[in-house]
Amino acid sequence: MSVQFLSDEWMTAATEALASSEAFSGAIQNVDLVMQFDVSDAPTGAASVYNVAIADGTATVASGANEDADVTVSNDYDTAVAIAKGDLNTQMAFMSGKLKVAGNLAKLMMNQNVVSHFATALAPMDVTF
Repeated sequence: MSVQFLSDEWMTAATEALASSEAFSGAIQNVDLVMQFDVSDAPTGAASVYNVAIADGTATVASGANEDADVTVSNDYDTAVAIAKGDLNTQMAFMSGKLKVAGNLAKLMMNQNVVSHFATALAPMDVTF
């Protein structure tokens, strides 16, 4: 079943996809990280702010801000879609100024393995953009 990108259904499906990915589950062992995503110009029905909270070997994707966010990633909706589709990698988006990161950058860099497995774990999802 297809889910609309950044909808509540997408958040639920993303949480399930992360839990079912052995590679992602392995990458998050002993990791405590909260990433918040601010997506400007998100369409109606899509979250403009969501977060991924990782602790105790589990990850949850939820709509809204998380006051414990270690890092905040900001980009527009088109950039978020391009990254989600695999048409743009996060490094190129960052280097070209399409993606901005604020907060504890050292913690994010220490957990780069988690970030790369995050995208891979979500890739098989059936998503409508």
